[in-house]
Amino acid sequence: MASASSTSARSLFADSKMRLADRVQVNVNNVASLARHIIKGSKSSEIIMHSARNFALQEHALDNSEANLKKLQLLHIHFGYQYDSIMRSAQQIEEVKEQVRAMQRVTPSFI
Repeated sequence: MASASSTSARSLFADSKMRLADRVQVNVNNVASLARHIIKGSKSSEIIMHSARNFALQEHALDNSEANLKKLQLLHIHFGYQYDSIMRSAQQIEEVKEQVRAMQRVTPSFI
């Protein structure tokens, strides 16, 4: 079960990383487009404002993605702790069952 949670967390982490990389690529493409338009001299002030606005929005999205990745990492760690605790408890239950069986074998039944 831990491997499933771990695999799922890793998958979410990888997906978030890919989305983050895609957004960075979009920003780089926007900056390149802005540079081309400025060189051409066509509506450069509009493009600068549009690109600056998009860049600011992407910066916010990147910050949110980073925060989400940190939260996912913490969740992954805590799920691991919970899994370990559950496994220890399950092991203890089995040990108690064995002790009860041993006590039942040793104790004669009085009727």
